[in-house]
Amino acid sequence: MPVRTDPRSQQPRTIKISADDNVAIVVNDFGLPAGTVFADGLKLIDRVPQGHKVALVDIPAGGAIKRYGHVIGTATRLLVRGSWVEESGVRLPDAPPMDQIELATRVPAPLPSLEGYTFEGFRNPDGSVGTKNLLAISTSVQCVAGTLEHAIKLIRRDLLPRYPNVDDVIGLTHSYGCGVAINAPDAVIPIRTLQNLARNPNFGGQAMVVGLGCEKLAPEVLLRAPSGKNPDIMSLQDEAFTGFGPMIEQILQMAAARLEILNRRTRETCPASDLVVGMQCGGSDAFSGVTANPALGFASDLLVRCGATVMFSEVTEVRDAVHLLTPRAVNVDVARALIREMQWYDDYLHRGGADRSANTTPGNKKGGLANIMEKTLGSIAKSGTAAISGVLAPGERATTKGLIFAATPASDFVCGTLQLASGMTLQVFTTGRGTPYGLAAAPVIKVATRSELATRWHDLIDFDAGPIATGAASIEENGWELFRLILEVASGRKKVWSDHWGIYNALTLFNPAPIT
Repeated sequence: MPVRTDPRSQQPRTIKISADDNVAIVVNDFGLPAGTVFADGLKLIDRVPQGHKVALVDIPAGGAIKRYGHVIGTATRLLVRGSWVEESGVRLPDAPPMDQIELATRVPAPLPSLEGYTFEGFRNPDGSVGTKNLLAISTSVQCVAGTLEHAIKLIRRDLLPRYPNVDDVIGLTHSYGCGVAINAPDAVIPIRTLQNLARNPNFGGQAMVVGLGCEKLAPEVLLRAPSGKNPDIMSLQDEAFTGFGPMIEQILQMAAARLEILNRRTRETCPASDLVVGMQCGGSDAFSGVTANPALGFASDLLVRCGATVMFSEVTEVRDAVHLLTPRAVNVDVARALIREMQWYDDYLHRGGADRSANTTPGNKKGGLANIMEKTLGSIAKSGTAAISGVLAPGERATTKGLIFAATPASDFVCGTLQLASGMTLQVFTTGRGTPYGLAAAPVIKVATRSELATRWHDLIDFDAGPIATGAASIEENGWELFRLILEVASGRKKVWSDHWGIYNALTLFNPAPIT
């Protein structure tokens, strides 16, 4: 991962996104002291941390504060030119109403196709293509998680060395399956998530299931299989087992049979159109919408031009910009589906006594983001410029190509789990504050918004988008570089740091239904 430095980064510098903006963010590492004078004559009257906003003009109390060419809030007090525009000085505006927005009125023209780009992937019988070759074993209930973890240790030690084409064995463990209102309307979300997780292309399109035997969520439901004997399902309460040892032996026998099948898979040249890429941001800062997310948006457009499937997510980080996205929907039905998911989540938050303002974290604010409106405008930069071709409810599987909105919470772990259920085989994760986040089921390319972070976390960050902020690289240059890295990682030629270290987050289901 090259980290480029530029002499311009040492000079006092701000970034103003739009000509209409009346604030700009400080670029310099670790911020700038009061008294700093910029080339245009602007003088700081406060110390301004890196990534935080400085007023470019006097903004009166109640006046609009603009960034990205949009109002991110109103001033709670007079903000003098050169002053630090910190969180307490910005009042969050109302969320855009969803009954007065345009639907598919400015559909982007199809992007010119991009031919000849390929990767080395594992093709499955259903035509899907994985970027990893994994034995996945799902649980139908949390009760058996410990047993499965014990079995996986033995599979790794005793079986995996015999199957060199298989990358690893992972458990799809979770907290669902029993003690839940299995027939409640919202229970469809965790159930279809588990069903579609088992079908992820990185697992060869099929997982094994270890159940208990008395749980509400029957193992057959996870595989959408008829009841009766199934070679990929076992229950620990089966009367054939006398003691713990035979249970473990049965899991190992099932695993060996599945490993035989998976070991026949080898990488083959596949068109880039077979990729299913998820996009996510976490630990965002004020540079997210300036460097990493726009570069990823450019790379997303390149993937769409290749015919691939690209997903962006995180409802609360889209809600405040939904009026900018519905005009890009490929048709009215897709635009209405986008509104449907926004409204569902508004109602979900309302039932919990919260709203979208709860999204921003202390780290987001420390990184210069005053509120969810400012965060959202930077977040949607990941979507690039392509038309939005589809919308997925939480846990639904993608069946169309192009740019898709996959509705998920903004929680990194829940979003990653739901994108895996939607068929994601590789994820690109942008961060300004830094995170060791990773997924065992798919490679995660972590992109730093700032070169300072990329340098400091040199063995956790895979790609540096910071040179965009200093002018050492353009969004287009950085986007092409990221696109090529995606193909390298998908092909197994480049290992991401989370895979190198083996640091992975647990799968986390989204369950809005009652627990009994």
